[in-house]
Parts: sequence; structure tokens; C-alpha cells
Amino acid sequence: MNQKTELSTSDRLAFDRTHLANERTLLAYVRTFIGMVSAGIAILKVFDFPWARPIAWVFLAASLPMLVTGILRYLKTARGLKQYRSGIVNRTKG
Repeated sequence: MNQKTELSTSDRLAFDRTHLANERTLLAYVRTFIGMVSAGIAILKVFDFPWARPIAWVFLAASLPMLVTGILRYLKTARGLKQYRSGIVNRTKG
């Protein structure tokens, strides 16, 4: 017999903490993306050395995959949390 069970208070709080941690992780990826783009642009504008341009382009090129990785990880974790929360995994009694 499948039956939906309610979360206890401690489980609900743990779920909320996990959700908030997922959001903080996404924001960390976004912050890293912004920092890498800023560093790349600053290096392009400030330094006039032969090595500066390639380093700046490495920062700029690596920033977009960083953002995409963060978004994909956030969505994957959020989807798993939603599935867990929606059915509370239909625990079987017996």
C-alpha cells in the first residue's frame, strides 16, 4: 500500500536548508562568472604587454562555461528536490 507521508519538522527544515544551499551555490557560480569577465576585460584594457591579450581571452572564454555549469547544476539539483518534495517518495508501509 503506497501512502504519501508528511515530512517531520526537522526533515522539512533540512529540505529548506538544502534548497537554500543550492541557491547559494548558483550565486557563487554567477559571482565567479562576473569576476572572470571583469578580470578579462580589465586585463585587455589596462595591460599592453604581449602576454596580456591571450590571458584576457582565456578568462573571457572560461567564464561562459562556468556560468553554464552553474545553471545546469542548479537545475539538476532543483529538479531532484522537487521530485523528492512532490511525492515524498511514496514510502511503502508494511
